[in-house]
Amino acid sequence: MNDTTRTVRLSVDCMGGDHGPSVTLPACRSFLDRHPDAELVLVGTEQALAPAAGWARCRMVIASEVVEMDDPVEVALRKKRDSSMRVAIQQVKPDGNGVTMADACVSAGNTGALMAVARYLLKTLDGIDRPAIASVMPNQHDGFTTMLDLGANVDCSAEHLLQFAVMGSALVSAVDGKEAPTVGLLNIGEEAIKGNETIKRAGELLRAVSAAGHINFHGNVEGNDIFKGTTDLVVCDGFVGNVALKTAEGLAGMITSFLKQEFTRTPLTKMVAMLAMPMLKRFSRRLDHRRFNGAALLGLRGLVFKSHGSADALAFENALNRAYDAARNRLLDRVHDRILATLQALPGAGTTAANEPPAARHAA
Repeated sequence: MNDTTRTVRLSVDCMGGDHGPSVTLPACRSFLDRHPDAELVLVGTEQALAPAAGWARCRMVIASEVVEMDDPVEVALRKKRDSSMRVAIQQVKPDGNGVTMADACVSAGNTGALMAVARYLLKTLDGIDRPAIASVMPNQHDGFTTMLDLGANVDCSAEHLLQFAVMGSALVSAVDGKEAPTVGLLNIGEEAIKGNETIKRAGELLRAVSAAGHINFHGNVEGNDIFKGTTDLVVCDGFVGNVALKTAEGLAGMITSFLKQEFTRTPLTKMVAMLAMPMLKRFSRRLDHRRFNGAALLGLRGLVFKSHGSADALAFENALNRAYDAARNRLLDRVHDRILATLQALPGAGTTAANEPPAARHAA
């Protein structure tokens, strides 16, 4: 349930991404101005964090190392033990008393490193075999379709896809306020007989769990349904999801480029472009990938959100907003509760879930 009385505290890896503090600090400043009930834990080198000295509702944690965008996972995990990424994630790890220093962590750092370090430090929830990356894509209803996995797991079993559906349903419910979001299983056709054996088995599991009332399974969906907004959530393995994501980003860029070329082709088309400028701006905004920035790393014993490495201040602030919404609406508890209920309804779908909720109130 949404608790509007409590403070939400986010941990921010200020050094991550292509641009580091030149983007993350302005985004943090803007976020604080728009969220008077929020606090930030800024993590980075002492010199990088100097411009934020004296900010209200901020605490600084100094880290001596930075995980670079091209660092191998091994370096981030075993050699850079005092990196801003690792220290930022540690803020959402419960101490011996179950207390955390932050409700969620946000980083624009190396995706592979972020996933590896987060999984190592936080571990996965009981009943979850693998964490998944979930984010949103625009649809023709001027809304969003949430999709997972977007690249964390290339090879998935039917049970993994079921877990993704449960986690994704909790995410949409918490962030978008939809208590029974519709779930689609990405396939090459709508019919239950379509797809490979893994997809067919996943469909069987999803239908069984849906019949028990734990998710709202729509059925199989195809690639075009993502943008039609046929379902609130689309589930697939990480290989397919990442290809779909990059294809969508490339297509959006190509369409924008084509429009610019056509409207600047002749003096007449330039005049038409001037007249159409309000429409073009609205069109550009609807395709602006910065609005969709902020992917959740679901399945961990803590909330971690990944920003695009190339994000500007606006995009990074949107990642902060998504982490804030997830923490405010207790996403971690919702995922745990849904997994527990699902595994009780379908014992063969995963391991035994714990009885205690994973989340705890952060330290004052």
